[in-house]
Amino acid sequence: MPTSTSNPLQNPVDKSELRAAALAEGFDAVGFASADFGALPGEHLAEFIVAERHGDMDWIVEKADRRSHPQALWPEAKSVIMLGLNYGPEIDPLAYTEESERGVISVYAQGRDYHDVVKKKLKRIARAIVRDYGGDVKVFVDTAPVMEKPLAAMAGLGWQGKHTNLLSREFGSWLFLGCIFTTHEITPDEPLDGTCGSCTACLDICPTKAFPAPYQLDARRCISYLTIETRAHIEREMRPLIGNRIYGCDDCLAVCPWNKYAKTAHELNLQPRPELIAPSLAELATLNDAAFRALFSGSPVKRLGRNRFVRNVLIAIGNSGEASFPDVVTPLLKDDSPIVRVAAVWALGQLVPPEVYSCYRDNLIGDERDAAVREEWNLSEGSRNEQA
Repeated sequence: MPTSTSNPLQNPVDKSELRAAALAEGFDAVGFASADFGALPGEHLAEFIVAERHGDMDWIVEKADRRSHPQALWPEAKSVIMLGLNYGPEIDPLAYTEESERGVISVYAQGRDYHDVVKKKLKRIARAIVRDYGGDVKVFVDTAPVMEKPLAAMAGLGWQGKHTNLLSREFGSWLFLGCIFTTHEITPDEPLDGTCGSCTACLDICPTKAFPAPYQLDARRCISYLTIETRAHIEREMRPLIGNRIYGCDDCLAVCPWNKYAKTAHELNLQPRPELIAPSLAELATLNDAAFRALFSGSPVKRLGRNRFVRNVLIAIGNSGEASFPDVVTPLLKDDSPIVRVAAVWALGQLVPPEVYSCYRDNLIGDERDAAVREEWNLSEGSRNEQA
């Protein structure tokens, strides 16, 4: 949100009034923190980067200096207003993870893009702050180098659990976070004294073992990273572990015992679209770019792009064991996208008997159009021959 750093402060912010305004706007949790949150979050970020757990998310490294501290991003900031919007699901996010013919899309992506929903609300509150109290503001919704979770914990919205996500006593795992930086000095709220105790449910359920230790995440092994962030071919060793998750993963969130206090989301724009609840993998595999854009209009999935999404669908198809799926996969051996062709080669290798697999080789245009496809075919063929 554009701001001018010359706008003078007019009145001290009334916290109770601002809290009431945020709740009236539809937010479910409101807290206040100092813009100076100390050195510890930045130190944890540096450790994460040194260990290369960010994978190919180069933007984390490029903006690490600004991400490490709120005032490194905006030196004039004095306080941060943290706001949470409940997106608690009505259906158990794990309900469809064993449905081999269907894909699982993360709860947060089944409705409208939360970035748009939350930012509109933040902007209305921010304008009211400038109007009533003067000063300057900036709003952020996961679109700038801000460590929202440590800030939310400082503001008393919850605490970071062993899975590194924010936990709330009122809303469990299901809060979208947005923040308003301001030049106002606002008395901070007390951090919440929350704990996970001896529970390790979130660590134990992770299909890919993405947590090297409690409160630590290796993004390179996280299904959300693999299906959303990475632009590369997904490593062969990780593919069978993804199951039928085609966009994100809710396992570590859904299993948390604190969800017994969670509530179903009330924001209409966050309600899941029926066609995005356990959609048919066979139908998704046929999407061209135009159909993909139409289906996911207004959804965060759209930013992934058709090619990477179909890559994910093909991996789920390869994990399905369904005898009817080779006919779905075969046309994609000739797809224009190398990332789709590689996934199609792998999926086919999981579905057909070894003695049949080599017969599909002729379906590749020009007998494999690039090194990645050729390597994938040889690896898959070798693996199938060993199984035979």
